[in-house]
Amino acid sequence: MAFDGVTVAALVKEFNTTLKDGRIYKIAQTESDELMLTFKADKSQYRMLLSANASLPLIYFTNNNKPSPMTAPNFCMLLRKHINNGRIVSITQPGLERIVDFEIQHLDELGDIKIKHLIIELMGKHSNIIFTDDNNMIIDSIKHITSVMSSVRQVLPCKPYFIPDTMDKHNPMEATRESFMETVFSNAMPVSKAIFTSYTGISPAIAESLCFENKLDSSMPANVLAHGDQNLIWMSFYQLINRIKDGNFTPLIYEKNGKPEDFGAVPLSIYGDCTATNYESISLLLEDFYSKKHLYTRMRQKSSDLRRIVSTALERDRKKYNIQLKQMKDTEKKDKYKVYGEILTAYGYSIEPGTKKFETENFYTGEPITIPLDETLSPIDNAKKFYDKYAKLKRTGDALIDIIKTWTKNIPILILLIYVNTLDSFTHIRLSSILQNNANMQDEHINKNGKSYHTL
Repeated sequence: MAFDGVTVAALVKEFNTTLKDGRIYKIAQTESDELMLTFKADKSQYRMLLSANASLPLIYFTNNNKPSPMTAPNFCMLLRKHINNGRIVSITQPGLERIVDFEIQHLDELGDIKIKHLIIELMGKHSNIIFTDDNNMIIDSIKHITSVMSSVRQVLPCKPYFIPDTMDKHNPMEATRESFMETVFSNAMPVSKAIFTSYTGISPAIAESLCFENKLDSSMPANVLAHGDQNLIWMSFYQLINRIKDGNFTPLIYEKNGKPEDFGAVPLSIYGDCTATNYESISLLLEDFYSKKHLYTRMRQKSSDLRRIVSTALERDRKKYNIQLKQMKDTEKKDKYKVYGEILTAYGYSIEPGTKKFETENFYTGEPITIPLDETLSPIDNAKKFYDKYAKLKRTGDALIDIIKTWTKNIPILILLIYVNTLDSFTHIRLSSILQNNANMQDEHINKNGKSYHTL
């Protein structure tokens, strides 16, 4: 996403237009790394979210509110003490950095006018919200950065504040044709990379768009680009910078197949195949974009969870199915035990006690048959033993037939659901419940009809 210096510039313009000479009405720390500020300006009230979250740093106006903790954190209490009811003197952005500096005028305990700065740095894992005095000394910050965490820049009370190292990047707002040509086209790296690594606040998407709109291959080494093509890139870059200086922003969200792809404070030509939606406010854009992105991500997560559940259920049923097929094969012996029982019942009178086997003719087939006997049991007890085996295998076979039928009906649905991309939370919960209930019913059925064959 293009939360770059250009987007921050659009936000600063919006904040200045809305909040200049306004006052801070409320200060709340809704998360460990997040503030919610309420302003009063021009008889209107505005709520602003400031987040230094490492994975998603944000700042924008919002109509949504979040509950605050019962006890305010120390950083929040400090801000309330110093700048609550403070007047917004200016809101600035140094260069095109991803930094917003709120200059706030307030009265101290003695009634003297003082100036403080509330600075938010939107720099990924290095994001922070820092409170300083007018001499650039840090009073406190929402995240403390010690020497152990960084040997280059400590963010601690009583330490001097300075902008993080930009890795020799230049300020694009001060770029000239000569400096641009020398900086960008002396590199052997791809043109787009040479642009966004040379200037602060320029995102890869903007750099790619500068090449795309001039029909140039962005992967071409910058130092071999023809002079005419170099001029085309410079003119596009110059127009972009002038557009930023003039505050001529066009907030756009780019979507593809309903999925939010990216956003920009200026048009991005590389997304020509996407559906572009224009917004009047960059804050509205950001709130809408991240809301859609969060929803899409959440749905994808739900889908992933569902596929995992279905896959687990499918694998479980496959194992059961293989076991049940083996068990079903074992039940094929039941008729043999029934015949043994019937023969022993018919001819048991002729069998002497202690006999280990009985050889006779199968009166169903006319073929010879040998029946193994337990010499410790009477012929009638042996017959009863075989009848019990027959009855048990018959019950188990009947149960397995029903279970296998149910499984063969469910398996196509389970396989299909593995490839489902998105489902709402209700469907997810409902299906999970159905799968669990189905598994429980199978277990109960096996337990009821064939306990000796119950296997997970």
